[in-house]
Amino acid sequence: MLISGLLVGGVFGAVLQRGRFCVTGMLRDIFMNKTWRGFTALMILISVHAFGLTLLTRLGVIQPEVANFTPVAIIVGGFIFGLGIILSGGCASGTWYRSAEGLVGSWIALLLYGLSAAAMKSGPLAEVDGWFKQWEMPLTTIHGALGITPWLLVAAVWAVTFGLWRHYRRKDAGCPSYDLGQAWWARPLSLNTAAILVGLIATVAFPLSAATGRNSGLGITTPTADVMRYTTTGDGQYLNWGTLLVVGLFIGAFLAAKATGEFRVRVPDAQTAYRAVAGGIMMGVGASLAGGCTVGNGMVETSLFSFKGWVALLFMALGVAVGAKLWLKPHRVNQSPASAEDAVLRDAPATTHQPFPDATGAVALKPQVSTSTQKARPLGQGRYALDTLGAVCPFPLMEAKQVMDELETGEALVIDFDCTQATDSIPAWVADAGHRITDFHRAGDAGWQVTVVKGG
Repeated sequence: MLISGLLVGGVFGAVLQRGRFCVTGMLRDIFMNKTWRGFTALMILISVHAFGLTLLTRLGVIQPEVANFTPVAIIVGGFIFGLGIILSGGCASGTWYRSAEGLVGSWIALLLYGLSAAAMKSGPLAEVDGWFKQWEMPLTTIHGALGITPWLLVAAVWAVTFGLWRHYRRKDAGCPSYDLGQAWWARPLSLNTAAILVGLIATVAFPLSAATGRNSGLGITTPTADVMRYTTTGDGQYLNWGTLLVVGLFIGAFLAAKATGEFRVRVPDAQTAYRAVAGGIMMGVGASLAGGCTVGNGMVETSLFSFKGWVALLFMALGVAVGAKLWLKPHRVNQSPASAEDAVLRDAPATTHQPFPDATGAVALKPQVSTSTQKARPLGQGRYALDTLGAVCPFPLMEAKQVMDELETGEALVIDFDCTQATDSIPAWVADAGHRITDFHRAGDAGWQVTVVKGG
């Protein structure tokens, strides 16, 4: 039965990669782009998963165990994890599948995430973990505390989700789709479709995992720690369903990226690597304290309607909000350009005095320079070119928005990028901002070019 973990992980990884599914972006967009579109996809996932788990529990197929509420550990851990995923550029599952796309910065974050989680669970930081968890409250599920059937909570989640889905369905009506000249099987999944599929995968995963003695569903933190512990000790207890799940996730995401031309090794600069180290450590520590990451808490525990899951998700979101405010800020300079074309944004010199300098290198793979460089170069006739090759989400979108603010209505910005998530985030921004896309095509492996005309 252990092999089912590898198979489920393979499908899970492929869906995540093809759907560009990352909870970091969903939470980050609430605060940076003032949109709940991505969060709507997360709610769709929770709705599907909550229905499935509630049904399986009522039928006696599974018997989920929900831990008591440890408020200090969950609040502190969730917040630290939220900060960490901003620095590392992706949530736990996102870091796994982006590693499979060839992002070496994600490899670094993944390694430190696993090592720090292992240190918290059974290593030198275990006492720290235990100290935070000493404050425990006899609260498990919301419906248990209220004395109601969980079906009422399922209905409430479905009602909220339907309202959000309907709002964005109407807002996106008439917006074009882009197949980029790909065969049907190579086209990215829509975010909502990926959410439904992940919800179904997560539901199937629970009984398959429980059949091996692991009474849990999808999870990333403990399995990642177990990969590290098995690799370093060879202890067979760490080779389990969860371990095979994350290994399968990587394999599935890699095969999906390779088959669709979205794999390319990208090496980070020193600043990106530094942030990846810090972010990875914070992810491992935070997820261990909170008892789960954006998968274990944000998808599974929320679907079980545990206090732990919903409170952890809230404080992860707050950590993301603070992290985005601190570290995701492109530079501007105050200068008097010689011409209108020179007014198109330029970067300010990067400072070396901050522990995490504010620059597009937070998760970008482009080297920083210490002098001002022109962001967009004029092509003539009201057209400008923006090169964001090497930068990963959210920086291609951030730089595009920054340059677009300086353009006049009707002028065009040609954006080159190689971040897979930007294939979704840039068109979504264009639709929300009232701009329009006149050209969108592939430009080699893991490369795209999109032309955006500014609307009035």
